[in-house]
Amino acid sequence: MTQEGTPAEELARYRLRSLRTARGWSLDELARRSHLGPSTISRIETGHRRITLDHLVSLATALETTVDVLLRTEEVADVVIRPVRSTRAGATVWLLSRPDDPSGRVVAKMRIPTVRHPDTAKVHPGRDWIYVLSGTARITLDDHDHLLEAGQAAEFDTMIPHRIVGHEGDVEVLTIFDRHGERAHLQPSGSHSDR
Repeated sequence: MTQEGTPAEELARYRLRSLRTARGWSLDELARRSHLGPSTISRIETGHRRITLDHLVSLATALETTVDVLLRTEEVADVVIRPVRSTRAGATVWLLSRPDDPSGRVVAKMRIPTVRHPDTAKVHPGRDWIYVLSGTARITLDDHDHLLEAGQAAEFDTMIPHRIVGHEGDVEVLTIFDRHGERAHLQPSGSHSDR
């Protein structure tokens, strides 16, 4: 006979079964790791046994998660980021991170054109990281040029005067900035927003 459980209990049963099967574990394997019987775990997963706190602690530990995760009932936030295209100084930018990202990182895809007379080099605190998706990027650090082809990445101290342009054509890159880099590269000149 199936036990009537709360919505949190039903969700915990589903998550337990999902985590176990995602790892490719049999009931016997989870039983060995959690020190519970395989029939007990089977009855918990199928709703034929109530879940106790002791069961949850043992199973969460074995599955390398927490009881909070197993019991969480709030809706999962929308994880899809819908990039908005904008342009700045001839570059096309798609922001791939949320404006309120707690890490302080800003991830963007950029299409940067070849520029005969590139704007002045930027200097700001922090570090920049880029990965070339297509084309060739010319990164100027101080007075030294570096060419990066598709599949190559670069990371550098942004207190060194720097600029990035396409070399012999447009270049598409993924880039990760901190907030200083975002202000220097993605916001209009004179903007001091702390998004």
